[in-house]
Amino acid sequence: MNLKNQITNAVLKAIKEVFDKEIESSKINLQTTKPEFEGTFTFVIFPFIKELGGNPMDIGTKIGDYLKNNNESIADYNVVKGFLNLVISSMEWVNQFDIISKTAHYGFADSTGKNIMVEYSSPNTNKPLHLGHLRNNFLGYSVAEILKAAGHNVIKTQIINDRGIHICKSMLAWQKFGNGETPQSSGLKGDKLAGKYYVKFDQIYKEEINQLITTGKSKEEAEKEAPILKEAQEMLLKWEQNDPEIRALWEKMNGWVYDGFNQTYQTLGVDFDKLYYESDTFLIGKDYVLEGLKKGVFFQKDDGSIWVDLINDDLDEKLLLRSDGTSVYMTQDIGTAILRFEDFPTLNGQVYTVGNEQEYHFKVLFLILQKLGFDWAKNCYHLSYGMVDLPSGKMKSREGTVVDADDLVQEMIDTAKNRTEELGKIDGFSKEEANKLYHTLALGAIKYFLLKVDPKKRMLFNPEESIEFNGNTGPFIQYTFARISAILRKASMLNNAQHLDINSLSLHVTEIELLALLIKFPETIQDAASAYEPSIIANFVYDLAKSYNKFYAEVSIFNEENENLKQFRIELSKIVANTIASSMKLLGIEVPERM
Repeated sequence: MNLKNQITNAVLKAIKEVFDKEIESSKINLQTTKPEFEGTFTFVIFPFIKELGGNPMDIGTKIGDYLKNNNESIADYNVVKGFLNLVISSMEWVNQFDIISKTAHYGFADSTGKNIMVEYSSPNTNKPLHLGHLRNNFLGYSVAEILKAAGHNVIKTQIINDRGIHICKSMLAWQKFGNGETPQSSGLKGDKLAGKYYVKFDQIYKEEINQLITTGKSKEEAEKEAPILKEAQEMLLKWEQNDPEIRALWEKMNGWVYDGFNQTYQTLGVDFDKLYYESDTFLIGKDYVLEGLKKGVFFQKDDGSIWVDLINDDLDEKLLLRSDGTSVYMTQDIGTAILRFEDFPTLNGQVYTVGNEQEYHFKVLFLILQKLGFDWAKNCYHLSYGMVDLPSGKMKSREGTVVDADDLVQEMIDTAKNRTEELGKIDGFSKEEANKLYHTLALGAIKYFLLKVDPKKRMLFNPEESIEFNGNTGPFIQYTFARISAILRKASMLNNAQHLDINSLSLHVTEIELLALLIKFPETIQDAASAYEPSIIANFVYDLAKSYNKFYAEVSIFNEENENLKQFRIELSKIVANTIASSMKLLGIEVPERM
């Protein structure tokens, strides 16, 4: 039983003994005591004033007196208005230290038996990954790791959007203007080469629109009648008709892109258990749309297009199949969702990590799936996140419009190198060790900065601020871990470890503060998993690193004359280091042992 539950039961017992009242444990609200008051847990009295009788001060005092006199875990208390602040005894903190030190994989839950699929990344194969993909990948990967820590079985996946008009645009531009260029001949990563021709298509398209406008066409007419767009649309139809030449070009260029993506994923430290491709799932979606039409779930307009009417559900009509029979994003998303639950029949839920501009899309998708009779649709969740902005003028991509993920990571590695060398933190490092450190710090800086913010919020990513070694940053936490690792190496070299007698310990206030944070780790993981919110873990580990640095500044470890206390502080440091490493791993971040 964790300490919070233990204190909850103690409060219930006090209420029973003092007031002769039975209260359900679920009604007891224990909060973390505010920093300005003494205590660890705060019992909120207000909800029980009528039931227990009397004013909040009297009720709090009676419960506090009982606990202080009858429970060894409670050393003292104070009542502030309707809040009873409980001070945990030093003996109980020592007991908590003993429990944590003997718990394998502290904070991680036993298996719940639940199977959850988490989708993230899901790029188009017509351009490289960009800054928005970084937040998506880091968020989805971290949520998957947190769900695992909370006891769930997790399948990490993505849907690769490998077909559609946008893909044909890159293909057509390469076919017309590429002159046989390949990643090998150009020296470009495959995804960047495809992106180059997507941009080329857009340039030609805009030129043709302007030419048509000069002939008297309206802008809207010109956009529809531009020859290169019509060619791309014709290419898409040929692709759907399995034209061998178009299919061969599609496979070749997608192969280039996949190689490029895989290089980026390896650099970012994210992976997947199962890949899905839109080219495999859109036909499944079409079949179910046609089946839904037969059953009257959907309706057909005069032009032959198929729609779903969601007006009575406070939404709108939504196109599912175009008049020419080609599918839309919704079609393939229907097929993908159904295929996933067929592939994994024991799935208990599915999480889609997709930007908040798609919130309406997913409301519609989940509702359509329910109308098609799939009960599991209610267990689908859209993990929505906000856009990421950069300070103006920072690290623009080659096209000048989108921040390329590879370029951003390399810029951060270069910044980490310069900052680390300035601070003299690589003395004694080989070139290989130094380069690994720069990479670890750069990825830690980006990931932590993007994950410490509530995912629902639009955010500004400041590269310079993210790489600082002070403040709420990844490098600050990484440096704290490296500092503790150095302490543990020194302790190992001294080799004077002795049996720790926990019964004779008298704890410093900063040691209690550390333990008060450490006992929250299991609950923090569960809270982060329930909310699909890595920022909860990020804020916890930052508080832990701050608290350890305060402890390090205020108490001595190796100059401590009491050998038992010295050993305790070394063991406490080890627990903190392990918890920092575990927390950062849940964020997808490595922690270096030397800096």
